Amino acid sequence: MQFDNTNKPTGVRRVFLAFNNTLKGFWWMCKNEAAFKQEVALTIVLILVTFILNISLIEQAILISTLLGVLLVETINTAIEAVVDRIGLEIHPLSGLAKDLGSAAVFLSLTITFIIWGAILWH
Repeated sequence: MQFDNTNKPTGVRRVFLAFNNTLKGFWWMCKNEAAFKQEVALTIVLILVTFILNISLIEQAILISTLLGVLLVETINTAIEAVVDRIGLEIHPLSGLAKDLGSAAVFLSLTITFIIWGAILWH
């Protein structure tokens, strides 16, 4: 099976359509994923906190990047869950494993965030 690339939009139109898909994804996550909603709320608060901390610009960028990293991994985890559920809702060890690994990735991103925030704030 060959992929037909002839009817795909190009240029600014492609960028606009891709950005529209991005917004749809964010909107869906905010509407349907409780953990994502909580993480977005905490991210907004903590980003504001970085502006009142007595830290360098690079430290502020690192702290904000860790928060965005959590949102990134949560989004990928949700994408994994959506694909697994699309394949079938029957119980299967590999389906459970895929979801567990996605959850473990979220946990690791949160752990990294706590370590980096702790190190910078301790400093």
